[in-house]
Amino acid sequence: MSTLYLDRPSPVHRLNPITKLIGVVAIILLVFALPYWWAPLAILVLIVTPAALLARVGGRLLIVGGAILVPLLIVVAIGQGFFNAQGETVLFALGPFEFKLEGLLFAAAVGGRTAVLVTAAMLLLLTTHPGKLLAALTQNGMPPKMAYVISSTLQMLPTFRARADSILLAQRSRGLKTRGNPFRRFAVLVPLISPLVLGVFVDVDERSTAMEARAFGSTGKRTALEVVPDPLAEKIGRWIVILLAVGALVLGFAGFYPNLEWP
Repeated sequence: MSTLYLDRPSPVHRLNPITKLIGVVAIILLVFALPYWWAPLAILVLIVTPAALLARVGGRLLIVGGAILVPLLIVVAIGQGFFNAQGETVLFALGPFEFKLEGLLFAAAVGGRTAVLVTAAMLLLLTTHPGKLLAALTQNGMPPKMAYVISSTLQMLPTFRARADSILLAQRSRGLKTRGNPFRRFAVLVPLISPLVLGVFVDVDERSTAMEARAFGSTGKRTALEVVPDPLAEKIGRWIVILLAVGALVLGFAGFYPNLEWP
């Protein structure tokens, strides 16, 4: 399986995969529960960045996260800055189009939350082997089919990227010109999409056949080849994190926070 996982001897890598998965879910809840503009920035600086540095995957996280976020944030900023219906304060104008401050602030709020979600998910993928995640989920009582769905979903992006790269190299070996101006690069997507989509269906069929051959859907008790360590301290920590995140979300919906606005 194609994966973003980087093997490092770090404390973050040694954490139980469920601990890291719950941590990402808690971060997502906090990002949407706290109505303050600085909340995503604080989570990114105080939680995600130190964890990435401790895991020694900061460079890779910056490259992968930047490749996803930079184009997305630029599109959001341009779209909201020029076309936000609630905008009043004009910063500058391009012909008949006015770029407004309110739209930029809205884009910053959306972009900050998106940045936290993407970087937290990427950190999980970079520090968690998919096999250990699957084993940890089934070890804690989750049905194997549901555990496989979660594990495979988290690995969908690197799988698609690896398949697209292999198809692109195959097209180049056949003489297809993939470099040049943006119009040529856009035209390259047409012969790339068809084998990519067909390859996904073939991959799904092969995986389902392999799982059936291994009695993946059997209801009998399974013996784990590898038992993932799950210390008591991590179990307690997971419950504390869950309670804090859910509590913050409930307080937000109850109107506890002053000047509560949901961008």
